Amino acid sequence: MRLLVVDDERRLARALQHGLTREGYVVDVAYDGGSALDSALVGGYDAIILDLMLPVLSGYEVVRRLRAAEVWTPVLMLTAKDGEYDEADALDEGADDYLTKPFSLVVLVARIRALLRRGVAARPPVMRSGSVQVDPGTRRVLRDGREVEITAREFALLAYLTRHAGRVVPKTELYEHVWESHDPGRGLNVVEVYVGYLRRKLGRDVVETVRGAGYRAPERRD
Repeated sequence: MRLLVVDDERRLARALQHGLTREGYVVDVAYDGGSALDSALVGGYDAIILDLMLPVLSGYEVVRRLRAAEVWTPVLMLTAKDGEYDEADALDEGADDYLTKPFSLVVLVARIRALLRRGVAARPPVMRSGSVQVDPGTRRVLRDGREVEITAREFALLAYLTRHAGRVVPKTELYEHVWESHDPGRGLNVVEVYVGYLRRKLGRDVVETVRGAGYRAPERRD
């Protein structure tokens, strides 16, 4: 079984490589998100152990791009963060499991074995909101059956709203989940700006403003 370990803490990455090799795995190592993505796209790995906070590309972005490229290799996300939203974000973006640092090698190996028993993850289902279809696997968006080109950030916002269709989502929640830490110092008005972009491309009814509360995507229309 071949694994890819991705962590910018080189001492930890090498220690994991050594420990997992002793467990019988073939282990490659990458120290930044860009190198990890390149390796994962062509490496034919059985599982990827991926740190969340990485240079070049974050762990979120790596797994997001892998799933967009229809690479369904199981991903175990590692992070020093500890919070239910971080875990939810990792799983929403396509990770298969989540482990908070510090952890023991025994626990890591058990999690890896569990991932390998499950096999390659199934392609995520297409999400629907009103007459809009959002495909997390191919990153395609269709309105009334017609494909609409949107940016990566617009897709992330639309996907989050669609995943929670019918629920009012506060601006603060959208900002925290869609922008993460990539735009420090930007105000919540950036959410309004991107909602405007989506409405111009997909129609004003794609996102409803709930005054004083946030935004809501309509529930799916059959």
